[in-house]
Amino acid sequence: MTVMASLEELKRGTERRKRTNSFFYFIFLSATLVSTISLIVIFVTLGLESFNFFTHVSVAEFLTHTKWTALFAEKHFGVLPLLNATIITSLIAITVAAPIGVMIALFLSEYASPALRSVVKPAVETLAGIPTVVYGYFALYFITPNILRNLWEGLQIHNALAVGLMIGILIIPIVASISDDAMNAVPLDLRHAAYALGSRKSDVALRVVFPAALSGVSASIILAFARAMGETMIAAIAGGFRSVLTFNVGEAMETMTAYIAQVATGDAPHGTIEYQSLFAVGLFLLLITAVLNYIGIRVVKRWAIKY
Repeated sequence: MTVMASLEELKRGTERRKRTNSFFYFIFLSATLVSTISLIVIFVTLGLESFNFFTHVSVAEFLTHTKWTALFAEKHFGVLPLLNATIITSLIAITVAAPIGVMIALFLSEYASPALRSVVKPAVETLAGIPTVVYGYFALYFITPNILRNLWEGLQIHNALAVGLMIGILIIPIVASISDDAMNAVPLDLRHAAYALGSRKSDVALRVVFPAALSGVSASIILAFARAMGETMIAAIAGGFRSVLTFNVGEAMETMTAYIAQVATGDAPHGTIEYQSLFAVGLFLLLITAVLNYIGIRVVKRWAIKY
């Protein structure tokens, strides 16, 4: 009887574990499907509206023409001015964020004590939590008039330089946090071996840890660049709505996200070609960021060092 009771209890315990595993499998699968289905819905929605747009405007005109006047009487739908502004501001941003973010990660990983790290890392990540509209107005009413105009005579009040600088500050936590995680994943044995050979801390940080974490650092920069391309409020507030193909960062420019924000506020009636252009620009931007994310994933898989 005792053996039979033990077997019965073991059977009930096994069934409970199976039910628990099935329950959590369903919960985790549902969470995964939410993100996957959301992405599919976004692509389908943008694709359908973009299809209607491209029945009136050829893809060749959209990708190669240099004039964008979707909201004017004489309409042109060449996306290059918007793409140019987006790339310029993003390049300025990543030029700011990449070196600062990597240096922060090296400090947190190799130099900071646990107590100091517990203060500095949350402080850096707080930058990502500040509303971007605050960055936009800070660039427009402080950075440009009080700093940049003192260094650059004739700088316009709306300009791509201020936009890029503020977006750069915004994406520093992305580079710093991901790079820090990559550096912390480097085994301590590599550090100890370098110290045993007489290496200085700077040599260990720059010639051992940084190369070993290079795949993660590279991925953080690529992902931060994609985030910079998708920033809206800073570009809309501090960059202006001047969709002209120019390489002068001291002039006003309109990024793709700024144009989307402009049309989404009601400047174009629903169903018009101007309204449909919003979805075409959105789909184009989404495809670019998707490619950048894919490149980031491939970089990690290709260059990651397995220990």
